[in-house]
Amino acid sequence: MPWINATYRLRSTPDQVEARAQALAVEQSLETPPSAVSEAWILEEVLARVEAIWETGPGDYRVVLRINAENSGFEAAGLLNALFGNCSLQEDVELLEVDFPPELVAAFSGPRLGLPGLRRLTGVYGRPLTCTALKPQGLSPTQLAGLAYTFALGGIDIVKDDHNLGQQRYAPFAERVPLIQRAIQRANAETGRNTLYAPMLLGGPKGLAQALWIAREEGIQVVMVAPMILGLPTFYELVQELGMAVLAHPAFAGARIAPPLLPGRFFRLLGADACIFPHHGGRFAYSEDTCAQIARNLTQPWGALRPTLPTPAGGMRVERTEEIVGFYGPDCMLLIGGDLLAAGDRLLERTQAFVRKVARSSVE
Repeated sequence: MPWINATYRLRSTPDQVEARAQALAVEQSLETPPSAVSEAWILEEVLARVEAIWETGPGDYRVVLRINAENSGFEAAGLLNALFGNCSLQEDVELLEVDFPPELVAAFSGPRLGLPGLRRLTGVYGRPLTCTALKPQGLSPTQLAGLAYTFALGGIDIVKDDHNLGQQRYAPFAERVPLIQRAIQRANAETGRNTLYAPMLLGGPKGLAQALWIAREEGIQVVMVAPMILGLPTFYELVQELGMAVLAHPAFAGARIAPPLLPGRFFRLLGADACIFPHHGGRFAYSEDTCAQIARNLTQPWGALRPTLPTPAGGMRVERTEEIVGFYGPDCMLLIGGDLLAAGDRLLERTQAFVRKVARSSVE
């Protein structure tokens, strides 16, 4: 039978750590005392096992649990429950790494397009893709469409909604999406390029269904989704029926699941074609090593799953373009928003400078 090896960070004392680890194994499988179980096969196959414990610092331990993959039901909700259900409620426990058996990986389809498909969709080869965001909140659909038109004229590959654009009264989805899409199409007709618009999908089942109908009517080819806000199982099922490329946003992903695992592996496993994450040195505190691990997990061979396009973001400046491309290589998408918008009346010029820097950095 296939087994999952899951590694947790656990705060404990030397005299209690073994009991804490055993309690973690029970909580993530039986959720009842083993003494209450009379069926031998359940204790042998369903009960998780403590494989290893080691100390990494005073009071800081790593615990490896061996969990039967069958406990996951080979589906998204069951997998999350089996790995970090009840124990996510314990504030001194963090899920760090998961060794997924091939049988489990094969149960998920992963990205529909992935990195290669996004290159085909945009027609961009041999360099990183470029991306920007429509912001701030409060702008009207007409104002957002004007920004999108300028970004497309400047040569941006994907223009996305800011992640907090939903159904606000000043820019509801049904009003802004057609205007923005048509503005980008007009710019494409003028430049001969193929800039794509990625609206943000938010809401419950009814709201998502309505938004998808509008997106399809407008010929949208890329959408953005925050998997942790929708819920990972909902995100997975949504990807299966979309028929569009999916850009995953990390909003609400600051749970106690390590970033290289949550956006780096879970988002890819469940179908993200591109994945946004904070680049080090920006507004967020991710380290160089964390960013490198996320990008590696998104792109390295993993069963039959297509690679996901790493999309570093978060307070980056155009002047850092060469550095960022040097860090990730050509197979990434650079997302710069605020630094372009800060240019004001020089927005087109600043956007063109960004696009030129990306193109130049890929051949230097």
